[in-house]
Amino acid sequence: MKDNYYFDNAATSWPKPEPVYQYMDSFFRSHGVNPGRSGHTLAIEAEQMIFSTRKMLAQFFGFTGDPNRVVFTQNATDSLNMALGGLLQSGDHVIISQLDHNAVLRPINHMRRDNGIEVSVLTPDESGLISVDSVAASIKQNTKAVVVNHASNVIGIVQDLSSIAAVARQHGVLVIVDTAQTAGVLDVNMADGIDILTFTGHKGLFGPMGIGGMVVGENVDLQSSRFGGTGVDSISEYQPQAYPHKLEAGTISIPGVAGLHAAQKWFADLGKSVSNGKYSTHADACRAARHHIHQTETAHTIRIWDHLQSLQRVKMMGQRSNQNQYVATLSFLAEEFSAQQMADMLDADYHICVRAGLHCAPAIHSAFNTADQGGAVRISPGFFTEESDVDHLLDSLTQLLH
Repeated sequence: MKDNYYFDNAATSWPKPEPVYQYMDSFFRSHGVNPGRSGHTLAIEAEQMIFSTRKMLAQFFGFTGDPNRVVFTQNATDSLNMALGGLLQSGDHVIISQLDHNAVLRPINHMRRDNGIEVSVLTPDESGLISVDSVAASIKQNTKAVVVNHASNVIGIVQDLSSIAAVARQHGVLVIVDTAQTAGVLDVNMADGIDILTFTGHKGLFGPMGIGGMVVGENVDLQSSRFGGTGVDSISEYQPQAYPHKLEAGTISIPGVAGLHAAQKWFADLGKSVSNGKYSTHADACRAARHHIHQTETAHTIRIWDHLQSLQRVKMMGQRSNQNQYVATLSFLAEEFSAQQMADMLDADYHICVRAGLHCAPAIHSAFNTADQGGAVRISPGFFTEESDVDHLLDSLTQLLH
């Protein structure tokens, strides 16, 4: 038995590719200085690495605009707070859904209570999909934006982003997309109607914690919510209005950006490897890598889903069909155990790491009637999960729930 069998990648992908660890360590040792603040060689080279990472991420997300509109933040929660707070004003209406994470629900609830924002909360169907018709029916004259949870961190369902974005465009409504569960796994393209794309580094992008960001479309102008040093236009009494300085105040995480930088190169190398060198551009190579990663993770998830379905004392959250798309995340409940009991037994007796509870997404648990039971057990294999890990998980589940 291993020390740990890790099935909590929806929370944080682990382990990371080895080049990410190596580059973060080496770059921080050689260039751990303040970028953009000084004119010496080390600071300039550090800033060059940061801009190079912005360019790679722009290509990764299909953004053809100014790479400086790839703004670095702490994580997806930070990005969503900045996007929502920088866009919505008193009297504006926003559309969200019960699938949303607290990274959306809590900022919106505060803004509704404190700033007079109007909110429509859409209910998914039994499979977890938000209908395009419900989006269209919720749009009002003062609707500013629709927030799309691209994939649920609880049941793994992927929304029909392009159709939702098309309806929003018809009505002049902006589209904010939370890609916390899909960035690095699925193709997410700004050209598909996304106005603001938020991401975190520590999940499918295989970077470290403490770094995330957003891509702000050139048709959007977010208001600054943080103010301070930028290293440019220091004489000004107010925050510079040019991107990324408009939204980035203070020193950003050099180790975090270095981790994303190395991970982007790892994606490209993986894509070239699995395609036998067919793709030469960063965007194309990364697309091939994402498809390979998604296929690998999906194969694990199908095995786990089918096994759990075969156990009579198990209830799955959501329904699955071949017509819908999913990321490698699923949740279940066992008849005689609470979610936390089940997770504790898997950890203590079988060294299996899963997550129990409401997963920071209480509304989806309310929609599926699991909130009163303390939530569910979530299993999320990753790209580095081995077949033998899945074998051990399935054997362990059978022993506990036979």
